[in-house]
This record gives sequence, C-alpha cells and structure tokens, in this order.
Amino acid sequence: MTTVTTKWTGDMSFDALVTGHHIKMDVTKESGGNDSGARPKAMLLAALMGCSGMDIVSILKKMKLEDYRFDMQADAQTSEDHPMVYTNINLQFMFQGDALPEEKILKAVDLSTEKYCAVNAMLKKTAKIKVQVFINGKEVNQ
Repeated sequence: MTTVTTKWTGDMSFDALVTGHHIKMDVTKESGGNDSGARPKAMLLAALMGCSGMDIVSILKKMKLEDYRFDMQADAQTSEDHPMVYTNINLQFMFQGDALPEEKILKAVDLSTEKYCAVNAMLKKTAKIKVQVFINGKEVNQ
C-alpha cells in the first residue's frame, strides 16, 4: 500500500509528504495561489517521465550501456471540458553519446512504455501517448 499525506498550507498551497519527501503544490496568483509550487496535474507528467526514466536507465544498465546522457520531455494537451484531463501526451526520450546502440535504446524505451511503467499504464486509460526517441538529435523509429 502507498500512503501520501497532504496538508493545506494556506491560500491554494499544499505540502504533500511522499515517501518521506515534501512536495509543494500551488497555483498561479491569477488562480488564487502564490506560484510557490508545482501544479498537481503537471506532476503527473513528471511522474510519468520519472517512472519511464528509471525503467530505461535500469534496463540499459543491465544491457551494459552506461556512457550516455539522457533527457526527457513531455508535452500534453488537455480536454476542453471539465474534468480537464490529458487527452494527448507526447513523450520525447533524448539520448546523447558516442556510438550508442539504437536497438538497445529502442528496446529499453519500449519495455518501459509498453510493459513496466505503471504511471504510463494508468495515463493510457485517458490519453493517447506518443513516444519519440532521439539519439544525438536524430529521431529513430521503434
């Protein structure tokens, strides 16, 4: 079981205690907050990238691939009606390094996004998730 506790800290600000770590959440001043923390819905995208990123790094380590740089970006569109859920998410996995084996990287990304990442599996129930992989700035196909 996972338990998260969250405390209201005034205005529209909340502090969540997640596995011993504090995460501050807030909204913009225009929405009644102080812009002092992350937006809760955007944190879903961070969780998605963290989940897949950890999978991918772990899989590539097992494949003996360790000398690379790795960044991710998620762009999401929301529905126009309430509740304004994510309907489309574009995930970009960007790798940099010398002589990176395309097949290993594609396999690691595929295993994460199709099998292991629970956050991806949950978000797929409401959003279409597109995956793009780039090696040294060039998109490679899955």
